[in-house]
Amino acid sequence: MTVSPKLARVTWRSLEAVHGMIYFTPHAAEPYARIGVTSPRMGYFASRVAALGAASAELTIATFYNFNPDLVRRSIPKAWDITTPAAMIKARYEAVDASLRAAFPDEILRSTGFTEAVALNRQAAEVARTRLEGRPLFAGHAALPWPEEPHLDLWHSQTLLREFRGDGHIAALTLEGLTGIEALVSHAASGDVPAAALIATRAWSPEQWALAVESMAAKGLVNGGAADGPLTFTEQGREQRERIEAATDNAALLPYSTLGESGCERLRAVGKTLTQAVIDAGLMVIDPNRFKE
Repeated sequence: MTVSPKLARVTWRSLEAVHGMIYFTPHAAEPYARIGVTSPRMGYFASRVAALGAASAELTIATFYNFNPDLVRRSIPKAWDITTPAAMIKARYEAVDASLRAAFPDEILRSTGFTEAVALNRQAAEVARTRLEGRPLFAGHAALPWPEEPHLDLWHSQTLLREFRGDGHIAALTLEGLTGIEALVSHAASGDVPAAALIATRAWSPEQWALAVESMAAKGLVNGGAADGPLTFTEQGREQRERIEAATDNAALLPYSTLGESGCERLRAVGKTLTQAVIDAGLMVIDPNRFKE
C-alpha cells in the first residue's frame, strides 16, 4: 500500500497534539516535582531525553538540534544528579495519564473509533520500529515497553511517530548545512511560527538571532528580519525550505504507507476529535513564565 507524502503528513499532524501536550500540560508539574525536578525547562529536556539514559548535554544538544546549547547545559546533566532516567520516564507517563484522562471522557475512551485509532497508530509505529537506522532519539523511545492502557498506548505510538519524523527532519536540515539557530530562522521565514516564539522557547538572545539572520542573508536565503523589515525567504531560501520539507515527508512516509489511504483517513477523522479534546482541556496553553528561568 502507498499513500502520498501529503496524506502521511496531515495524518501525523492530526494526532500531534496528543503527543505534544506533554510539553505544556499543567499535569506534569506535580509528578516531576515529586522526583525533584521543579524547573519546567529541566523537565522538558530530562523527560524527553531520558529514553537515551543519563544523556550528556552534548548528546541532548545533538538530538534536539535547535535549542541554545547554554540552555541545555543548565539542565543536563544536572538533572541526573537530582533523579534518574527511569524515574523521569515514570513521572512523564504519570503526567500523560492524568492529562489524557482529563481530556478524554469515558465516551471517547470506550468508543470504537478510539479503539481503532489506537490500533492504527500502533500499527504505523510498529512499522517505524523496523527502521531504527539513523534515528537515535526515535530509537531510544522505541526501546521502551508498550503501555497497557489504551490512551497511554496511543500517546506512546504518537511519540514514536513524532520522534521518527523529527530525526528525519534533523537529517534534512543537516544536509542543507543549517545550524540549529539557522534552522529556526528558516522556520520563522516560512511563516508557520512567529520568530519571537522560536527565540523565546529556544532561549536565543536577540544578538544571536540577528547574527543568524545575517548569516542566512549572506547565503542568499532570507531577506530582512532585523531592523530592516520582516523576515522573508528569497527564492533560493524558499526552494531550500521546500527541499527540507519534501525530504522530511519522504523520510516519514513508510509508517503511514502501511495503513493505506483508507486507514490514514480513518485515523485522521478520529485524530481531529482527539486533538480538539486536548485543546479544550487546556493542555496546549503555553505558560509564559516557563520561559523566564
